Amino acid sequence: MKNIAVIGAGTMGNGIAHSFAQYGYKVQLIDISEKGLKKGMETIASNLDRMVSKEKITEEQKQETLDNITTFTSIAEGVENASVVVEAATENTELKLKIFRELDKACPEDTILASNTSSISITQIASVVSHPERVIGMHFMNPVPVMRLVEIIRGYNTSDKITKTIMELSKDLEKVPVEVNDYPGFVANRILMPMINEAIETLYNGVAGVYEIDTVMKLGMAHPMGPLQLADFIGLDVCHSILEVMYNGFKNPKYAPCPLLTNMVRAGKTGVKSGEGFYDYAESRKAEKISAQFNK
Repeated sequence: MKNIAVIGAGTMGNGIAHSFAQYGYKVQLIDISEKGLKKGMETIASNLDRMVSKEKITEEQKQETLDNITTFTSIAEGVENASVVVEAATENTELKLKIFRELDKACPEDTILASNTSSISITQIASVVSHPERVIGMHFMNPVPVMRLVEIIRGYNTSDKITKTIMELSKDLEKVPVEVNDYPGFVANRILMPMINEAIETLYNGVAGVYEIDTVMKLGMAHPMGPLQLADFIGLDVCHSILEVMYNGFKNPKYAPCPLLTNMVRAGKTGVKSGEGFYDYAESRKAEKISAQFNK
């Protein structure tokens, strides 16, 4: 159980790889491009440097963590010795099904296959593999090295043994695993996304501005981050995808993405990663705008 493969070197994937490697696991980080892997490893190194500067880890521990990670551009090669595979690709159903079909061919039948999906049905994902009882959801929170919660999602066929193993594995990372059942949005996003969507509707209807909405929720509801800023950090495209999954799953209009959110995603304004969402994240203005508003 000390060999973990992580598919996807983006925000969630590199965070998951970082967490496992920091706790002594050998990690095979897999991405379709060398560029993506390089960027992912740079992010991990930068986050480790921050931990060193805060004296949370030593320079030696940082190097040990980096040494525990090996990169691959081939799924078949990357998962060869893995006991657990954690898929952390883009939140797209067809892409995830494609990856799990490939994993079914490449992995021994006793390899545990986990998905970091934030909303897509684990039962649906498991339907494309020959042993669906080994498929489970392992939904980490962002930023992964910092956030302690892991939603453990049982598909319809997920076995008790696999669930117990993944619960214990999460605890080994000093995370707090919470077991939930397989329904659209699970628990975290079934509650969070309608709130974010309602905040966007509030802006769309002209009730208040971005800063005002976030300030009300921060100071009035004791949220550490306002819902619009949080949406920017999650990615507006990700929020939109999750809402669509829930809307299609429940056939309930309350989950329909706000037209403003849809238009922003179409315009490429997806939040922090694009440089602009509800806030402007351009480097030249980031300190002035974000720090002034949220670090008072």
